[in-house]
Order: sequence, then structure tokens, then C-alpha cells
Amino acid sequence: MGFDTGNISFRVFYLPTPLPANHIERLAAHAAPSLEALGPEHISGWVTGRHLLDRHITEETATIGAYLRVTLMKAEKKIPAPLLRAEVTMEELATMEADGLEQLPRPERGRIKKEITARLLPDMPPHLQGIPISARKTGDAILTGALSEKQMDALCIALKHTLDIDAVPMTPETAALRRRKTSVADLPPTSFSPNCPDDEVNPAIGLDFLTWLWFFSEARRGLLETAEGAFSIQVQGPLTFFMEGDGAHEAKLKNGEPLLSGEAKTALMSGKKLSQACVVLAKDQEEWKVELDASEFVFRGLTLPKPEPVDKISRYHDRMRSINTFLTGFLSLYDLFLDERLDSARWSEARSEIHRWVTSREVR
Repeated sequence: MGFDTGNISFRVFYLPTPLPANHIERLAAHAAPSLEALGPEHISGWVTGRHLLDRHITEETATIGAYLRVTLMKAEKKIPAPLLRAEVTMEELATMEADGLEQLPRPERGRIKKEITARLLPDMPPHLQGIPISARKTGDAILTGALSEKQMDALCIALKHTLDIDAVPMTPETAALRRRKTSVADLPPTSFSPNCPDDEVNPAIGLDFLTWLWFFSEARRGLLETAEGAFSIQVQGPLTFFMEGDGAHEAKLKNGEPLLSGEAKTALMSGKKLSQACVVLAKDQEEWKVELDASEFVFRGLTLPKPEPVDKISRYHDRMRSINTFLTGFLSLYDLFLDERLDSARWSEARSEIHRWVTSREVR
């Protein structure tokens, strides 16, 4: 799904430079092949954001207002696993009966599977996948649906091959480097629990940030003034806690009121930190809700404020504006956290405050 309708799952990629002036021509030159070219191997290439078979890339079809809207499409033929399993088993049984065998040797089973795959694959319909992209033509970042590592690799290779752009995923580490010109890779680990030494906790800065957001929303009222206006923040369940080391590394809390549960307090006291949670951001009369993967800054299922009914271009621009407003508030909170975390004196005071918050949290 693209960025036109519904909830949005995405991540941000930084661009070293704006899109080249001839980006439409370059994308068109690397448009996806026709499905008629699809054989045993997959095919891939660019299509417009209108649908996965729209290979006609022009200024009119690949842009909407001030935004580039394209998709990296991949097509391949796949045999449904139950069908392949049934066909292979049927052939294996027939072979064992004909040869009077109770079990087939491994090489024979491999041969049967290979032959059946070759026979069935040409008749399979194409399986289409797409990685949507939305980018302001003069901007220095893109929004993309590339969430998995495999999709990210495919997108980065395609952008380099097509536009000669080295895109960099926005992560807690790259965002800190870009926004505060500071590497957080060498920051010493810090414990949010008075019962757990610093050197025993996960040093991931993204987990620190999400756990700090929870603290900020409860102990500091969760309000932040920015040049764009005032934002408020809430953290909601379901919650996923993580801690490296021996024993149970991950704890997921979904039912009831997970923030007020005894399990949540136990997780915090043991040194675990939030790795995933639902984040609610509000500004004026608008509200955004998203499931955040803190380790990678992946946003899943972002709900946007309902727009006024307008024409297609205005509606798309409004959705992009809304996403960018959300990102402004989210990254402003990250800036606030970084300013505190990178100042050793301020962080020492904050950590003491966090320890008191963890210890005194009420449970139900």
C-alpha cells in the first residue's frame, strides 16, 4: 500500500542531495519490464504510484503536485506451498510403490521436487510486490515502505543504479549524527533501573529514547513546545521490552492495561527497556498514533488526522503535510532526549529522576 489512503507503515531515508533534475527520465529508463518477460527468475523495476503495472513513467504519471510518487516493483512466479507439497508427495508415493520402496533416498526426493517445480512454475500467475516511495522533489529525504532489511537493500541498490543516490536509512544513530552532529555509537550504556548496573543493560540508543519517552510522558507531563507549536506525547500498549543477556530477552505485554501492570514494573526494575510501543502524538486538534520500532525508527500503521474532502492532489499534499508534522514532533522529542543524554551532568540528574519514577510507579 502506498501513501494515498489508509494507515501508513514507513521509514525515512536521508538523501545526500535533492533528486537530480532528470530523475523522471532516469526512472523511465529503468522501468519494470513487461510481465510477458517473466520467467523462472523474478523481474523488477520502477512503476508509477498509481498501480503496480503502470510502467509508463512521465512527469504527469509519476508526480502528484510537488511530490514524486513511484514504486519499485518486483514480479515473480510462486507455487503455493500446499500445492507443491501435495504434488511432490503424490509423486513420491507413486515412485515408492512402483519401485517397491518404503522410503526414497534424499537425492531422489530432490529430483522429484525439482522436476515438479519446473513443470508447475510456468503456469503460476505473477506475484507482485511493491516498495512505494514519496519524495518532495527539492527535499533531502524520502518516505518509503521498505521496512525489512531485504527491501531496504533492494531499494538502496535501485536508487544507486537509477539515480546515483546513496540513500541512508534514518535510524536513531543516523538521526543523531544528522541532527546533532554527534555519533552515539560510543555512548556508555545507561541503566533505567536502580537495581541493574549500567554495564549489564542494552546500549541501544533507540531503546533508551522510547523508554525515556514513556518517562517523559508520565513524569514530565509529556508536553513539548516547538517552533511548529506545542506537541503532547503518550505511550500506550502493547509494549515490548528487551534486554540482552542470559534468560528471557524479550517480554510482550498486550492485555488489560500493560503500562500499569506489575509485569511492566518488573521488566523496568530488571533492566529491560522498551523496544516497541504505541506512540500517540497530538498537536492542536490533530492526533497521530503509530507503532514504533525504536531500534530502527520504523513506523507501522500510522493513523493520520482525518482530512477535509478535497481534490486528489490537495488530499495527497495534506497527507504528506500531516506525516511531516508528525515527524517534526517526533524528531523534536528525539532532539530533546539527545540534548539531555549527551550532557553528562544533565543526564546524571535525569537518570536519578528516572530511577525514582521506575521505583515509585503504581501498579494495578
